[in-house]
Amino acid sequence: MDLDPVWIPMGTPCALSKDEKYFIHNHLAFLVKYHKDENSDLSRIVGFEVKPFSVKHQFEEKWNDANTRLSTCDPHANKIVINSDTPQEVEAGKDIIFTYDVGFEESDIKWASRWDTYLLMTDDQIHWFSIVNSLMIVLFLSGMVAMIMLRTLYRDISRYNQLETEEEAQEETGWKLVHGDVFRPPTNSDLLCVYVGTGVQFFGMLLVTMMFAVLGFLSPSNRGGLMTAMLLIWVLMGLFAGYASSRLYKMFKGSEWKSITLKTAFLFPGIAFGIFFVLNALIWGEKSSGAVPFSTMFALVLLWFGISVPLVFVGSYLGFKKPAIEAPVKTNKIPRQVPEQAWYMNPAFTILIGGILPFGAVFIELFFILTSIWLHQFYYIFGFLFLVFIILIITCAEIAIVLCYFQLCSEDYMWWWRSYLTSGSSAIYLFLYAGFYFFTKLQITKLVSGILYFGYMLLASFSFFVLTGTIGFCACLWFTRLIYSSVKIE
Repeated sequence: MDLDPVWIPMGTPCALSKDEKYFIHNHLAFLVKYHKDENSDLSRIVGFEVKPFSVKHQFEEKWNDANTRLSTCDPHANKIVINSDTPQEVEAGKDIIFTYDVGFEESDIKWASRWDTYLLMTDDQIHWFSIVNSLMIVLFLSGMVAMIMLRTLYRDISRYNQLETEEEAQEETGWKLVHGDVFRPPTNSDLLCVYVGTGVQFFGMLLVTMMFAVLGFLSPSNRGGLMTAMLLIWVLMGLFAGYASSRLYKMFKGSEWKSITLKTAFLFPGIAFGIFFVLNALIWGEKSSGAVPFSTMFALVLLWFGISVPLVFVGSYLGFKKPAIEAPVKTNKIPRQVPEQAWYMNPAFTILIGGILPFGAVFIELFFILTSIWLHQFYYIFGFLFLVFIILIITCAEIAIVLCYFQLCSEDYMWWWRSYLTSGSSAIYLFLYAGFYFFTKLQITKLVSGILYFGYMLLASFSFFVLTGTIGFCACLWFTRLIYSSVKIE
């Protein structure tokens, strides 16, 4: 047992009223737990506890620095602090003695299980509620998709295939009438290819990272290890980003594959690095130790230009060598005029509605993720997170398919960008929730800290937009190819 008293003069008077009293914790009791190895005499520290006490210390005669003997806390007389029956009051002009003691205790906890105390799941009911809530949304959407696919689509396809005369075909309305325009390349198709490629890169990074985390290869106690793994996997997934963007670009009859490759390699990483550099410059300006050093910034640029960009080029080259994805129906030379749409089929309305359900499937788990990031707590339930990620994929795909079907039935064939924005709009609700969390859970008063929070959350929301938008787009591309390859087109 070790005790060390410290004398601290209280020179600044405290403004206390006559009816108020303030007390201070001036003694800390440290208990260090260690585990002995069965095969050797070595021991390892596996945990510790700290208990604060408020004690009005007494000492004999006059204060004599380290030689002073306290009557309330004396290691020689085996007197230790075990309660706060006589608390230390804060009084103007009076001095306070600060002490601590350290004790050691053998523990049965093994070295490999030392984090179990801090990672003990006490809110599993909330996480199960999150899973059940998300599953209800998925079941609702799955029912709608099943109804469309098994009843409505089956009936439509059967009726279209039974039509024999051109006059009867002209009397039909619905999604078959736009078959000559549904695969017409959209405006800004290059940008769409870049976003889809970047979304594939994000999807691969998150899927591999969470699989490693679920299998226990990434410890929640090592946050730097988790971030490093995500960055390395992101860089390696550049191969799939280039492949996906070039395949879609060639489907749109594009020929300048090097141009689309450069945009894929530099657009999103450039925006992300620019935001990160500005926010890090603000931290530098505050002379904070939390600023990322220049050497780390240089390493990030080296990973970007030295590994990610070449892999994007390799993937794009491989994807462009493949035969172009052929549309199941021919595209007319003259675009068909889109009829006037009902108010509920307005693009802005359907896009905003489409983003609610994907966000609703993840917002409960999002609270724990934000708490882990901004309140320095451990996030360790990667199994729940992986389930929520799967539910998010299904929700984005199904809501995009449902709204795309309604859009085609309204004879509006401009589905490319709308399918991407429908599920991608969930990022808007993510950013709004981040603002709600800032004002209700965090106590940040400094301007720079607030800018850092909203800057990083803007970057996270943009990433979420790219991810969810790509999932919705790929689902709609599969859906439209499926239904138009199932009908006979004269």
